[in-house]
Amino acid sequence: MLDIGNPIQVSISQFYGIEINDFAVTVAKTALWIGESQMMKETENVVHMTLDFLPLKSYANITEGNALRMDWESVIPKHELNYIMGNPPFVGARMMGAEQKDDVNAIFPGWKNAGNLDYVSCWYKKAADLMAGTSIRAALVSTNSVTQGEAVANLWKPLFESGVHIDFAHRTFRWDSEAKIKAHVHCVIVGFSTAPNTTPKTLFTSERAQVVQNINGYLLDAGNVFVESRSKPLCDVPEIGIGNKPIDGGNYLFTKDEMDEFLKIEPAAGKWFKPWYGSQEFINRCPRYCLWLGDCPPNELRKMPECLKRVEAVRQCRLSSTSAGTVKLADKPTRFHVENMPEGTYILLPKVSSERRRYIPMGFMTPDTLCSDLVFIIPNSTLYHFGVLTSNVHMAWMRAVCGRLKSDYRYSKDVVYNNFPWPTPTDAQKAKIEQTAQAILDARALYPDASLADLYDETTMLPELRKAHQQNDKAVMVAYGFWGKLNSEPACVAELMRMYQKLTKL
Repeated sequence: MLDIGNPIQVSISQFYGIEINDFAVTVAKTALWIGESQMMKETENVVHMTLDFLPLKSYANITEGNALRMDWESVIPKHELNYIMGNPPFVGARMMGAEQKDDVNAIFPGWKNAGNLDYVSCWYKKAADLMAGTSIRAALVSTNSVTQGEAVANLWKPLFESGVHIDFAHRTFRWDSEAKIKAHVHCVIVGFSTAPNTTPKTLFTSERAQVVQNINGYLLDAGNVFVESRSKPLCDVPEIGIGNKPIDGGNYLFTKDEMDEFLKIEPAAGKWFKPWYGSQEFINRCPRYCLWLGDCPPNELRKMPECLKRVEAVRQCRLSSTSAGTVKLADKPTRFHVENMPEGTYILLPKVSSERRRYIPMGFMTPDTLCSDLVFIIPNSTLYHFGVLTSNVHMAWMRAVCGRLKSDYRYSKDVVYNNFPWPTPTDAQKAKIEQTAQAILDARALYPDASLADLYDETTMLPELRKAHQQNDKAVMVAYGFWGKLNSEPACVAELMRMYQKLTKL
């Protein structure tokens, strides 16, 4: 107990911690002692009296051990605990070692999709379990991955169902390392508890703090909606799929120079080459080329010895695979593992795009081009579909519910596209969207030598293209009934989530 007459009411003896690294334990204890002595010196200047704090009388209660395997009450009983604060380690679900995966399995026994949760999720679950039935409150700094994409449904839906709620949060901010080699981590702060919330909920951004009614798992002022994986579109729109997946060991893919050299030796192969686009090739307007022999008649193929060498190389590559499915694919070496070649024009949508872009660059492709599995393609799509998908409404939805690759947008067909609530426009509104969508394509066409990376850089985006997008944004917002009513991206997403809830109930 602290002396009530003492002006110092906070001591490091009140702080408990768990750290797995022995050296870090020593550093943490030392840092706490230094911090306490510095603050006591500051206090002397405030209360104008000398405080006797040497030799050090309080102790830093830092325990060495694996926080996920320890009983936290062995460090401090929960009836003596008020707050849990932490900055757990940032390790992605696909980057964990065997021991870390064992930790996850121990923390989430029987949980659906636990294998897709980042390592930091364990601390949310461990804290929630300890807080149950108490007035303890917790706040963790973690990567923003826990509030994006499928992680929201995988982690927060069960936690909310167990009585957890978010009391306050700071939306995504960049945390820069002080090391010489900078490590940029995109973080969130989530304050949560199971105790009754008697104070207003506050949602922080880098610019402001806002008192809100509710904070959901996406850190939005909206209802507790969970956008889960869906195999078919929620609305009546064309289905989306991935491009082609060759599994060819690279034997069918060529740069422009490599194709030209190949054709000097095998000129008859010219008609079997097609432009090949993945995300990078499309955004940079620099295609590679694919030798597509799946439709080549055997009598023609046998007259092209260099092509036959490539076919045999693919066959041997597949036969040497450890995957039974790939070995079976060796029986048809001119074909791809996944083939998606629309007969008409289609929309190409990159799987990954820079977060620095306001809009994900997308566009129409013709049947004479092939796409890789690094992009999504939407056959039977029209200018109307393009206009809605490239609008600020769809981009806002994408930013809220998509996953991330580092900080870049990682578009998902099952979470982003298939769950997107489309508008129900009048004929006039649909015609207007088609008009503004075409204007975007026309503005791009004014600069054929500029890549989409150039055109969609916020610094170098041309006025004609920006204006075309702004007009398209307005046309789409009018179709939704948002124009003049919603003045921020979070408000737009909140309304889309309300639409999503209604559609899923139907």
